[in-house]
Amino acid sequence: MKTIITGKNIEITDGLRERVTKKIAKLDRFFDKESEAHVTLSVQRLRQTAEVTIPFNGIVLRAEESNEDMYVSIDKAVDLIERQIRKNRTRLERRLYANDFRVEDFKFTEEVPEEKEFKVVRSKRFAIKPMDVEEAILQMNLLGHEFFMFFNSETNHSNVVYKRKDGNYGLIEPEF
Repeated sequence: MKTIITGKNIEITDGLRERVTKKIAKLDRFFDKESEAHVTLSVQRLRQTAEVTIPFNGIVLRAEESNEDMYVSIDKAVDLIERQIRKNRTRLERRLYANDFRVEDFKFTEEVPEEKEFKVVRSKRFAIKPMDVEEAILQMNLLGHEFFMFFNSETNHSNVVYKRKDGNYGLIEPEF
């Protein structure tokens, strides 16, 4: 697996590069050699964040962890990716090609109960009115929701705004 490491507000030292490469190598048994792992290390004040993204065959595995110690953040992010694979392994194997994702005879040290089936417990319909991003964020906050879907009047597409863990907001736009 290829590892691409980038840094935001941090210089990638040999020690960090070695730790990331070593931890990502644990995931080699699941992916082929052509797969890429994108690792972004960033620092904001006392918060050191490691973000791991592994895109393959239309699926994206992503984990982000923050801690006061970058090495702990890296360890936790890679462990979270591995936990996602374990939790969804049957579904992933079914969806993906045999050579791209492998879980065959590997024994996991910690058993995580596999999700048997996705169950929709509630369905809701609502009229979407055109609005800009700021109005959508205001509407989301007024409703007390963590995310809000709306029709963006500037782009003429459906978008989603959401509240991030850091208190800021995110915008999801479709790519055609």
